[in-house]
Amino acid sequence: MTGPDLQNLFGLFFDADQTPECLPVAPQDVPPPYRDLLVHTHHMTVTMESFHHDRVTVQVLAVRQTPDWYARKILLRKQSDGTVVQFGLVRIRLRFCSDPVKEKILEQKTPLGRILIEHNVLRRIEPKLYFRIPPQAVLEEWFGPQAAGRETYGRMGVIFCDEQPAIEVIEIAAPAPPV
Repeated sequence: MTGPDLQNLFGLFFDADQTPECLPVAPQDVPPPYRDLLVHTHHMTVTMESFHHDRVTVQVLAVRQTPDWYARKILLRKQSDGTVVQFGLVRIRLRFCSDPVKEKILEQKTPLGRILIEHNVLRRIEPKLYFRIPPQAVLEEWFGPQAAGRETYGRMGVIFCDEQPAIEVIEIAAPAPPV
């Protein structure tokens, strides 16, 4: 793997004209509360659950698979009320996953971070890029009408499983409520 690429990962599920505008930002320029949500090396599943004081569930919106990889477009939702807290894209090289982990991933019922944690997979998360998404229609599609006219932030990175670059991710936090 040469490393994740925004256009390549978005291209798994979006045409070029549907890809959201993502403007790179330095980690120190990611504002609160997004800094706490994104600028770290922890699983987003755990981070979102801690931030929202609620477990999250995964909703798989679309899947693509080849003999070499499995990819999915997802929403993470608060378990208590279904509020969307994160949009994500993930591409997983299944050859780096044990059979039980593959089975749980392909079941599409459990957030990826929880699967890796519950199966004690030795993992290292390496963020590669942070970005700002200005207000645009796709945010409303992902996060609902409360996202209208609001910007948000995201990150792209690699998750190493047993020191193998197994997973590429794009993780975008729901727009924060106005202050």
